[in-house]
Amino acid sequence: MIRITDTLFIDESDIQLEFVRSSGPGGQNVNKVSTAAMLRFNVMQSDALSEDIRDRLRRIAGRKMTEEGILIIKANRYRSQDKNRKDAIERLVALIRQAAVKPKPRRKTRPSRAAKERRLSAKKKRSETKRRRHEVKIPEDS
Repeated sequence: MIRITDTLFIDESDIQLEFVRSSGPGGQNVNKVSTAAMLRFNVMQSDALSEDIRDRLRRIAGRKMTEEGILIIKANRYRSQDKNRKDAIERLVALIRQAAVKPKPRRKTRPSRAAKERRLSAKKKRSETKRRRHEVKIPEDS
């Protein structure tokens, strides 16, 4: 069991890990050892996640989630297979933790009367300044 929060756990059997060849530096090792971890987690079929968390996770994951609801995380930060596996699981846990936090509802607010008056007086002052710039007095010929 992988602990996400105090009340949320996901079963390790729900996660599929596959190792593929990694791009980037690694010398001769990069051509013969599959060190990059591809983690797949089916969000839609997981019993551990509530519908709210699934919806938020779908929004947060973006392009990391397929149309079928499978979350794919590729970890190739390290040259070690074990470190990449741990990194992929940590990133999955971080995503689910972020989705588990319920956003605070927005409360509508209105500006106070004093704030409205300050805004209007500042606009009037600015308008007057600009109006004075445009006045041109033509001298009268005597």
